[in-house]
Amino acid sequence: MTETVRDTKSARTRRRVVDAAAHVLLRRGYAGTRLSDVAEVAQVQAPAIYYYFSSRDELIDEAVAVGLDRAQSLVTEALAQAPAGLPAIDRLAIAVAAHLRTLLTHSDHAAAAVRTVPQLPEAMRERHRQAQRDYLAVWRGLVAEVRDDGDLDPALDPGTALMVVLGALNWTAEWWDPARGSLEGVIDAAQRLVRDGLAAS
Repeated sequence: MTETVRDTKSARTRRRVVDAAAHVLLRRGYAGTRLSDVAEVAQVQAPAIYYYFSSRDELIDEAVAVGLDRAQSLVTEALAQAPAGLPAIDRLAIAVAAHLRTLLTHSDHAAAAVRTVPQLPEAMRERHRQAQRDYLAVWRGLVAEVRDDGDLDPALDPGTALMVVLGALNWTAEWWDPARGSLEGVIDAAQRLVRDGLAAS
């Protein structure tokens, strides 16, 4: 077996372990995530995880980092594909749709990151703050564009409005069940609420 084949197999197994950690985090939270559960989902022996990660927290760190990066990447990609000259409020609606699709359907990573970061010990939260700031900066820029277009209610504080919007979007990971309604229905409702809630008179 060549070194390239071994490396590829090792990389695949590592990704599977990280994916499994996100799956367990999403369902059991930081305190309830055990390496034995991660190993079972990843279909590896629990001691094998230490070949890739020195500790449980290092593995959780990686799973959260992947989730935060995935959320930002998919939203920025969706915005980059938007037609030129699109009104800012429509670009914000695109971001709403991309965020919800990432959170609810792309993988467990983004939802696990959203749920888990507040549960992490302070030292771990600090390692993810810059990624959170970078993602928030994308949304602040969108809201600022809506304001500059004259489509934001001047009575609203942009920062407060943004945090309310993101809080509502993130909460969908707690209650949405595909058996009880389509994702497109959730996206449509969220876009309507954001448009109407932020709209200038």
